[in-house]
Amino acid sequence: MQICFFEDTKCKNFKPLTLTRPTWDLRIGILTIYQKWERLLDPELISWDTEEHLKDVFKTPDLIPLKPCWYINSRILPSKELIQDITKLNPGDALFYENELIAFCSEDGLDINFLDSLKPSKKIQLDKQPSRIEYVWDLLSLNAAQIEVDIELLKDKPIHEEADSTVIIKHPENIYIHSSAKIEPGVILIAENGPIYIGEGALIEAGAVLKGPVAVCKNATVKLCGRIYDGTTIGPDCKVGGEVTNSIFHSFSNKAHDGYVGKSIFGQWCNLGADTNTSNLKNNYGMVTIKDWETKRSYDTGIQFFGTVMGDHSKTSINTMLNTGTTCGVSANIFQSGFPPRYIQSFTWIDGQRNPRFRFDKALEAMEAMMARRDKVVTPEYAKMVEYLFEIREN
Repeated sequence: MQICFFEDTKCKNFKPLTLTRPTWDLRIGILTIYQKWERLLDPELISWDTEEHLKDVFKTPDLIPLKPCWYINSRILPSKELIQDITKLNPGDALFYENELIAFCSEDGLDINFLDSLKPSKKIQLDKQPSRIEYVWDLLSLNAAQIEVDIELLKDKPIHEEADSTVIIKHPENIYIHSSAKIEPGVILIAENGPIYIGEGALIEAGAVLKGPVAVCKNATVKLCGRIYDGTTIGPDCKVGGEVTNSIFHSFSNKAHDGYVGKSIFGQWCNLGADTNTSNLKNNYGMVTIKDWETKRSYDTGIQFFGTVMGDHSKTSINTMLNTGTTCGVSANIFQSGFPPRYIQSFTWIDGQRNPRFRFDKALEAMEAMMARRDKVVTPEYAKMVEYLFEIREN
C-alpha cells in the first residue's frame, strides 16, 4: 500500500516546533510519528503534504499513479487496532472520530486539496477515540505511554547487556540496552514504574540516575550524575544533564550542565547554558496560560504543569530563568538577567532592554557553526526555509 500524510487546521497548534518540520516529524516516545506508521504498516511508499516553505527541505516522493492511496491525519498515533480499521477502508471510504477526519482511501493519488471538499462515498465512525495529539502539551502527557508503545515496535532491536557490577538495576525485565550503548560505573536504572530504553551508541555517564519510563535515543548522552525522571525522551545525538522530568528533546540539542527542566519540549539544535532553569508550576498553583503562536492571544491550557516550548536553534545563556508557559521561536538568543518574556519571537536577542532582532546573516552563521560540530551542513534548501521564517517574523 501507499500512504500520504495530510495536515488539518489543528496542526497549527504545534508551532513553534512545526515552524521547521511537518507535524509527522514530531518525536513522541522514542520514534517520530512518521517512524511509528512506517514500522506498523511497512508501506510500499510514504508521501506527505506540508506547508509551502517546508517542501524543499522535506521533499516528498511522488505517489504511484493508478494505485489506491490511504491518506492519514498527521496528528494520529497508530495502534494495531487503528491499523486494522484503516486497512479495511475501500476506495471512497473515510474514517472519522466524531467530526475529525482520521483517514481516507482513494482509488488513486489525489491533489491533497481534495480534503477541503471531501465527499466520501461512505463515512465510518470509530467507536473508540484514537490516540492523537491536539495541543503541544499532548506530546508530554502521552510521552510515557508512547515510550512503552515504541519499545514494543522496536523489540527486535534493543538487547539487554550485562553492565558493570557497580551499576544498580531495578526491574531488569523492563530495561532495554542496545549492545553498542555504554553504561559507566555508578549508574542507577530504576524501571519499577515503566521501562528504560537506551538506544544504539548511547552513553550514560557515571553516577547518572534514570527513572522510567525514559528513552535515551541513538547516540544520545546523559551527562555525569544526571537525574532523568519519568516521561522523558532524550532524542538522537542530544547531550543532557542536570535534573529533567517529563520533557522531550528532539535531536542534536544540548542541556549539558546542571539546571532543572520540567514539562518542556525542545526542537533541534537548541542549547541551554549552564544552570538554565524552567518553571513548570505557577506560584498560585493555577492553570497555565500560554499565547497562541499565530494570534498571540493568551488562553488557558487547562493544565497545571507546563514549562517551555522552544523552536529549533534557540539558545539560553548561563543562569537563564524561563517562566511557566514560555513559548520561544526559532533562532532566539536569551541572555538577560531575570525572567525573559513568556512569548519570544523567532530571531530575537532577549537582552532585557532593547530585545533587538537577530541579523539573518549572523543567525545563519551560528547555525552553520553549531551544525558543523556534528558534521552537518546548512543546505541551500534549509537556508531558504530559515530565511522565509526570518522574513515573516513581525518587527
